[in-house]
Amino acid sequence: MRICVVGSGAVGGYYGAKMARAGHDVVFVARGAHLAAMRARGLTVKGTLGEFRVKGQFEERGERVGPVDFVIFAVKTYSNQQALPLLNIVAGDHAVVLTLQNGVDSVSQVEQVIGKGRVLGGATYVATALTEPGIIVQTGVHRRIVFGETTGDLSRVSGRVAMMDTLFREADIVSEPVANAWVPLWEKFIYLAPFAGFTGSARQPIGPLWSDASTRELMIAAFKEVEAVATAERVRLAKTTVSRIVKYVDSLEPTVRSSLLIDLEQGKPLEVDALLGGVIRRAKRRRVKTPIMSVLYALLKPQAAGRSTNA
Repeated sequence: MRICVVGSGAVGGYYGAKMARAGHDVVFVARGAHLAAMRARGLTVKGTLGEFRVKGQFEERGERVGPVDFVIFAVKTYSNQQALPLLNIVAGDHAVVLTLQNGVDSVSQVEQVIGKGRVLGGATYVATALTEPGIIVQTGVHRRIVFGETTGDLSRVSGRVAMMDTLFREADIVSEPVANAWVPLWEKFIYLAPFAGFTGSARQPIGPLWSDASTRELMIAAFKEVEAVATAERVRLAKTTVSRIVKYVDSLEPTVRSSLLIDLEQGKPLEVDALLGGVIRRAKRRRVKTPIMSVLYALLKPQAAGRSTNA
C-alpha cells in the first residue's frame, strides 16, 4: 500500500516509520531542518522497543507525492491553515484520510477539504518526541491507535477499517478498530485536555502531579468536567470512562510529559486552542460549568499568544 504521512513529526513520523519498516511505500511530508535531515540520513526512531532507521520519499510539496491509497494526517492543529490544503493534492479523488490530530474538531475540518465519507477518526496513545531533526525518541511502550468511521453506518467495523487494522498490526502498532470513532475521540479528549493543561501549567511531567493527592484529585475532577461536556454533546460514553482514564494515567511512566509541555519547553506553538479552548467553547455553548478547565485555559492562553506556527 502507498501511504502519505502529512505531518511527519513525533507522532506521524513514528507511525509512518513503523509502516515503512513493515514494507509499505511511505511518503513523508515535512519541512525545514527535519525534512533536510530525513533526506540526508533517513528517519530514525529510538526507544525502549529498540532503534531503527527508514529510508523513503521525503517531500515538502504535495505535488511531488503522487497518487496514494491512504493518508495519515498528523500535523499539530496550529498548522492546519497551511496543512489542510495539502489534502486536496495528496488525497486525490479516492484516498482515505485517517486524522490523528488532538481534539475533536479535526474530522469536520478534514471533511470540509476532501468531503464526507473519506475520513476516519483516530485517537492515538504514544509518548514520542522529535528530539532533533530526523530523530524521534519514544518513551515507554505505548503505541496504540483506536480508529473507525465517522459517518455512515456506525454500528459495525467497516471493511476499510478492518483492512487498516491488519496493516497496523503487521507493523507492530497496537491497533483497535471500532465502529464509531466519536467515542474514542472524546475519551481521549477527556484525558488529554486536562493532562495537557495540568502538565503545561505546572511545567512538570505527570509523576509529581499524579503522586500528589490534592493535585490528583483536581485532575480527576477536570476529567469529569470534560466528560460532562461530552455528555451534553450527546456522546454515548461508558460509565467507566473516567475510571479507565485514571487507570491509564496510573500506568504512565512518571517522566511522561504532554506534547503541549514539550512544545512549551522548546519554544514552539501550543495546541491550547484545540485542547483547552475546545472544551471551553463547547462548555459555554452547552452551559456546562468547567471551573478547573477554565483556570487552566486562562493560564495557558497567554503562553500560546504570539508563538509563530513556523517554529
